[in-house]
Amino acid sequence: MLEAYREAQKALEAGEVPVGAIVVCKNKIIARGHNQTEKLTDATAHAEMLAVTAAAYEIGSKYLDDCTLYVTLEPCVMCAGALHWVQLKRLVFGAEDKQRGYGRVATPLLHPKTQVTGGILATECSLLLLQFFQRIRNA
Repeated sequence: MLEAYREAQKALEAGEVPVGAIVVCKNKIIARGHNQTEKLTDATAHAEMLAVTAAAYEIGSKYLDDCTLYVTLEPCVMCAGALHWVQLKRLVFGAEDKQRGYGRVATPLLHPKTQVTGGILATECSLLLLQFFQRIRNA
């Protein structure tokens, strides 16, 4: 999760919403991503989407059924849908997203085999987000 947090810090430095993600397969980081919606002028350029795309390319498969995604913020509905389609083995996230997180939807969005662990470095991840939003509100 610390590596995902470092990715979130890169997003913060770039003026993006500070969310970072990494994909681990067989105890090796195979992909990284951080939000780049502003840079790419693409509303779908979330950290999870970029990391999952890079991971699929790296392993040569559209399925990540032997991979773990670490992300600093609970995925949104769009990202959770993508995680379903890649059949992600495990999702580990930091802070909950009480406004747009996939957990707010009654219908299960992740693949039934995906194991989920939340709240890892939640305080640190939340503080990065708070810092970002305070900065833009005061600008």
